[in-house]
Amino acid sequence: MAQVGAAKPLAGLMLALNLCMYIIVCGTAGWAINQAIEHDIVTGVGIPLPNPFWAVYFPMGNAATGFMVIFALIAGVVGAGSCLSGLHHIMLWTDHSLHSAASAAMTAWALTLLAMGLACKEIHMHGRNSRLKTVEAFVIILSATQFFYIVLIHSGFVGKR
Repeated sequence: MAQVGAAKPLAGLMLALNLCMYIIVCGTAGWAINQAIEHDIVTGVGIPLPNPFWAVYFPMGNAATGFMVIFALIAGVVGAGSCLSGLHHIMLWTDHSLHSAASAAMTAWALTLLAMGLACKEIHMHGRNSRLKTVEAFVIILSATQFFYIVLIHSGFVGKR
C-alpha cells in the first residue's frame, strides 16, 4: 500500500484521470442518446408500433444498448460531480472534507458498477459499433479506477488515527 504521504499526490492523479474519463463517457453516451432521438421510430396515425418495440429504442447496438447508455450517462454526470467534491478534499485534506468526498465517490462508483454490468451484458450480446465499444471500455476501466481512488483517499487517514 502507498505510504501516508504519497496518498495525496496519487489521489490527485487518480482524480484527474477519472474526471477526464467521466467527461469522455458523458460525451460518447450523449452522442448515442442524440442518435437515438434523431433516428426514432416514426409511425403515422393509426399505424401500430412494431411488435418487438422497446421503450428505450436505439437504432444501433442491441437490446441492452439503451439501458447501458442511459446509466453510463448518469454515472458520468455523477462521477464528474464527485470529482469536484474530490478536488475540494484534495485541496483541504482534512477529516471533514473526506466525508463528503468519500460519499460522492462511492455513489459515483455504485452507478459506474451498474453501468459496467449493463456494458458486460451488451458485450455478451454482440452487435454494436465502435463508439459504443468506447463507452463500454471506459465504463469498465472507470469501475476499477474509481475504486482505487476511494482506497487512496481513505488510506491517507489511516496513519493519523
